[in-house]
This record gives sequence, structure tokens and C-alpha cells, in this order.
Amino acid sequence: MPDTHEKPGPPALQEPSLDEQIAAYQREFDDLDPQVEQVVSALGRLNRRMNVSYGRHLAELGISNAEWEVLKTLVVSGAPYRLGPGELAKRLGLTPAAMTHRIDRMAGDGLVTRDRDENNRVRVIVELTDEGRTKWLEAMRMASRFEEDLLQDLSGDERRDLGEMLIRLLRRVEHAQPDAGGRLTDLG
Repeated sequence: MPDTHEKPGPPALQEPSLDEQIAAYQREFDDLDPQVEQVVSALGRLNRRMNVSYGRHLAELGISNAEWEVLKTLVVSGAPYRLGPGELAKRLGLTPAAMTHRIDRMAGDGLVTRDRDENNRVRVIVELTDEGRTKWLEAMRMASRFEEDLLQDLSGDERRDLGEMLIRLLRRVEHAQPDAGGRLTDLG
């Protein structure tokens, strides 16, 4: 009779706790401020885990993180949710070729349309479709539930204070690197 039991695979590599990571850093780098490292490392881990969670939620809706970025950018632009491909590429920190590829895929899925501008036949306009807006709304509902759950242990005052502190940190980074825009394209 064949063995039907699956053999366990190798144990998953586990990330060290923040305390273990900071202790290792302090062992190797005498000038480390453990309070600063705790904040920065916790923010980095939280960001990474949130991105994974968002990616899973979006996959359930049948869209990618990249497509979500385009939908979000069109919605943020305001009604009628239209932008040129060049403007989309600039806002997302993409090359024109990468943007064209993304728009092609999304137009094929019915999330956006791509048409010539009636006032300037050379110019192309990308517009959010009803289906694209529906996907955006579904993603927002899922994200809102996830984010409420994430912050459930914080009081309203703690949420406000945390938000204000994070905005101060963000402003400092934006002031120091105003051209970065959150993208790594300039690091080539």
C-alpha cells in the first residue's frame, strides 16, 4: 500500500523578532539608537505585511497591485476620471512603455478605455470604466475592513495622534527628497 501521508517540508524560515533584530544590530553597530531602530523597523515590517495583505485582497477581486494603482490614480484625478497615459506614467513613476503595457492589459479586462482626445486627435485619453470603478469600490471596501481591524486596539485619540506623527515623519522625508515621490525609479 502506498504511503499517502505527505512528508513535512523544511521548516519555514522565521524572521527574528524586532528585539532580536535590534540586539543583533547593536552587537554589530555600537552607535545604533535602539528607539530609532525600533520605530523604523516596525514601520518597515508593518508596511511590508500590509502590502502583502492588500495584494491578497486585490487578487480575490481579480486585479493586481499595479492595476489598483492605475484605478486609484484615475479616481483621485476626479470626475470624469480621465488622464493621458503620459500623466498616468508620471504620477505612478513608470516609463511610458510600462504604462502602455499596463493600460493595454487593463483595457483588455474592461477596467479602462483608451480613446483619442476629440479636441486633439494626437492625444490619447485613458478613462475609468464603470467596471473599473466597481473594482475600485470593492477594493476600497475590503481595504477599509482590513484597516479598521488593524487599528481596532487604538482609541480615536491614539489614531489621531499616530496619524499626526506619521504625517510629520512623511513631511520630513518629502522635504529631504522632494523628487522621490515614493518611487525607486531614480535608483536604477
